[in-house]
Amino acid sequence: MSKELHIKICGMRERENILAVADLEPHYMGFIEYHISPRYVGDDFTMPANLSNRITRVGVFVNESSEVIRTKAAKQGYQYVQLHGNETEMQCRELKDSGLKIIKVFSVDDQFDFTLTKPFVPIVDYFLFDTKGKLHGGNAKTFDWNILKHYDQEIPFFLSGGISVDNLAGLGDLKHMNIFALDLNSGVEVSPGIKDVTRVDREMKSEMRLI
Repeated sequence: MSKELHIKICGMRERENILAVADLEPHYMGFIEYHISPRYVGDDFTMPANLSNRITRVGVFVNESSEVIRTKAAKQGYQYVQLHGNETEMQCRELKDSGLKIIKVFSVDDQFDFTLTKPFVPIVDYFLFDTKGKLHGGNAKTFDWNILKHYDQEIPFFLSGGISVDNLAGLGDLKHMNIFALDLNSGVEVSPGIKDVTRVDREMKSEMRLI
């Protein structure tokens, strides 16, 4: 029996685009709070007041202080924080203890050592495995998903990294793994931070029941 994957649309920024994508009812939306990113929400970003409460809001941070993370999470209503840098187990615990749920990101290549995830197991809610590249995410490239066979599958994970209609067939190879969600970003964009709503709709319908 196939299982339904959760869908996260990440790198959202513009109000009308956020609400248009929200009408498709993804499970999660990600908002990047990293000023170097081309998908940075901006200093004056305010979450649309009429964004559906059925969509879980995820704030994406890179090597940010816990104080700033907590402040922005409270302002924007982030239920989860996605930590995309070199955050320690101690910082993850501190944020978890403040009531936030944690997605810890690891950038993966063919040489990745999955034992690096072990210290975070008692703390995080999910891992996210993304393609190792020049940027902290949004590199528009996939990694070799076969390497996930070396992961012990203890903590469910999000899969990220250039996911699009061009590589959907490979998801079937992950059906025996503890994959929880797909993270769509650059593969469904018109330009950085602006999603192609038609493409998001098509890929959500295709991907949610592929494994």
